[in-house]
Amino acid sequence: MERICVTGAAGKAGRAVVADLREHGYDVVATDLGGPGVLAADLTDHGQAIEVLEGCSAVVHLANIPAPGLATPAVTFQRNVTMNANVFLAAATLKLRRVVWASSETTLGLPFDDAPRYAPVDEAHYPVPTSTYALSKVVTETTAEHVAAWSGIPFVALRLSNIHLPEDYANVPSYWADAASRRWNLWGYVDVRDVAQSCRLGLTAEVTGAESFVIAAADTIMNRPSADLLREEFPGVELTHDVGEFGTLLSIDKARKVLGYDPRHSWRDHVG
Repeated sequence: MERICVTGAAGKAGRAVVADLREHGYDVVATDLGGPGVLAADLTDHGQAIEVLEGCSAVVHLANIPAPGLATPAVTFQRNVTMNANVFLAAATLKLRRVVWASSETTLGLPFDDAPRYAPVDEAHYPVPTSTYALSKVVTETTAEHVAAWSGIPFVALRLSNIHLPEDYANVPSYWADAASRRWNLWGYVDVRDVAQSCRLGLTAEVTGAESFVIAAADTIMNRPSADLLREEFPGVELTHDVGEFGTLLSIDKARKVLGYDPRHSWRDHVG
């Protein structure tokens, strides 16, 4: 079995990714700061990053402060950039074959206090960081480009939307009365099981250099047509192509084409 290191393995996405990889025949080294069944490691220490990756052929790197507002802005930036650089440089030193890692939809301009330039927002709507969290991901995407060039290792950045567990969907109807409540990310979301799928596909997709992909559900989280939501909250923003009645306004076309990503889960499967 191929051995894959998953960092941030005790987190919401990490737990799903570890389970999915094991179900698909991978040997997984799960690491985080602590927690049951994980190898404890602090990835702000480069030596520990080397140790957890040793003996692995690839890494799915999810460990980071996962959102703005959980730590001070400076700490969020410093810890995330340091962790990411340590893992990337360790992967290069150890000659891993692939790095898949969690970037963020926030690199695209979220929260959309200012209107996006167009919709659906795709990979080209970048970089527009509005917080030190988003900036940490932008800096890391640049770092990935250069380490990929130096090392020849393909780097796959997943710009993940707002991750939902199946039990989170009970809250979805509470969003519907006020379109503004979820305008901050164009009413986007992604099921944690589809996050796991995207990570697994990123390990084998035909990618060279460093590539970035928006990862979201195929629909919005609202029960109203997507075009109506856009007209109401962002009048004047062009809808560049038909997205269907409830289609996502965070474009997943590139992920579908290059990764083979096919989101299979929706809040509509859980909410009557």
